[in-house]
Amino acid sequence: MTRIIPLRAPAGELLGRIRRVREAGDVPLVGDERLPEAQWAAVRDLVDGAAVPPGTAWATLTSGSSGTPRVVLRTAESWSSSWSEVSALLGASDEDRVLCPAPPSSSLTLFSLAHALEGGGPRPVLGRSAAGATCFHGTPQGLRELLAADGPPTVRTALVGGSHLDPALRAAAEARGIRVVAYYGAAELSFVALDDGSGLRPFPGVHVEIRSGQLWVRSPYTALGYLGRPGPLRVDGDWATVGDLAEITGGALRLRGRADGAIVTASATVIPEEVEVALRTVPEVGDAVVFGLPARVVGELVAALIEPVDTGVDVATLRRAAAALLAPASRPRVWFTGQIPRTPAGKPARAETLRRARSGEVARLGR
Repeated sequence: MTRIIPLRAPAGELLGRIRRVREAGDVPLVGDERLPEAQWAAVRDLVDGAAVPPGTAWATLTSGSSGTPRVVLRTAESWSSSWSEVSALLGASDEDRVLCPAPPSSSLTLFSLAHALEGGGPRPVLGRSAAGATCFHGTPQGLRELLAADGPPTVRTALVGGSHLDPALRAAAEARGIRVVAYYGAAELSFVALDDGSGLRPFPGVHVEIRSGQLWVRSPYTALGYLGRPGPLRVDGDWATVGDLAEITGGALRLRGRADGAIVTASATVIPEEVEVALRTVPEVGDAVVFGLPARVVGELVAALIEPVDTGVDVATLRRAAAALLAPASRPRVWFTGQIPRTPAGKPARAETLRRARSGEVARLGR
């Protein structure tokens, strides 16, 4: 009987342990060593003796940006059928090295480990040291840290996913001689669309359509589903969605955020990601995460946690900028400042942001 084998190991041992699990016909599930023991124990309890669907080859943990991670199951082919395209995007062979700063528990890095192990992809360099790496696969936060590191990077190509890529960050990387390809995807869908700077276009082999404002994809890269509790993946024949809101304009795909993450305030619906994109254009703002703060009468208040640039930021400046950039309903009514909490993969952790705001762990600006 095929089993799911939870793994946590030092970077130098991990690839070998994954190989042995795969050769035994079992399914590796890589966990983050920083995951709280209670959560890791819950994951182990979930997979212990669980019935594994036929054809399952890989199991990944979702990022947990909105709560406890889920276990996503997928076939070997759902990843291997995209390896040749990814190698071409990176301009890399098995002689190259790919920097993977996100933890191996993330689907971004586990994909690269699988690619190297079974698909002749570039050798993964785990961690944040780019020593000798010629390409990069990670989140915008990982790319930002790469550019901030001492010395000129040896990286020549960056494949960036996981969250929105700020155009200024792309420009900074390209100024350093790094070719940047951003992509939209999900743990459940893998690669969906690519952006070389001219807008998101469907990844080779993927078809997209918009149904009632939500993005649906027909793709050979879609996961089988979940182990245990259900998640946002829904399937309709050959089509699947995770509930992301989107539109297609001039052949380019524009993501508007996750439908289940929308903020409902005084009967208006606000998409946090759209507000974040606007706030990141403010010179004093290094990064921003937007969330709903529960409030009586109106339901939720639009709130923002601002990670300022070195010069800092004041609430008057933020309110003026919001008034100039955003419709009234979308303007944050409550502002906080501090370091944005992130998942191990580098994505903003919205549930943790709300918790810190409500507990007073981040500073509130003005009243």
